[in-house]
Amino acid sequence: MSPDDRRAVEHDCARLIALYANLNDEARWDEVAALYAEDGVMYRPTAPDQGVEGRAAILAAFKARPPRTTRHVCSNVVIDVEGPATARGTSAMLLFTGESAPLVGSFHDRFVLTAEGWRFAERRGSLLFK
Repeated sequence: MSPDDRRAVEHDCARLIALYANLNDEARWDEVAALYAEDGVMYRPTAPDQGVEGRAAILAAFKARPPRTTRHVCSNVVIDVEGPATARGTSAMLLFTGESAPLVGSFHDRFVLTAEGWRFAERRGSLLFK
């Protein structure tokens, strides 16, 4: 893989992380779920041991949430390209809800290249401070 190809994967996966945060804050659940591979798995930071598997189940989980106003701030994004169709990433997360103190955590992601482009194969959130 050329350095330019590696940087393109890093960029695409980092963009996926930022897009996820923005769409989540806008409650655009169909678009959030579409960022996962069809068989992708989501682990919420508030329920790190309870995986939600499959795009349809992820969409249902988001739609079942009560409405709320949020702002996710993601930083310290590092993407490690494993091959032409797989990558891993980590990022720091700060969540403001207006209902409680900010939550501080992180995401550990696995990415896969699909016919739709790069998608989350697994998104695993965790909280450091509540």
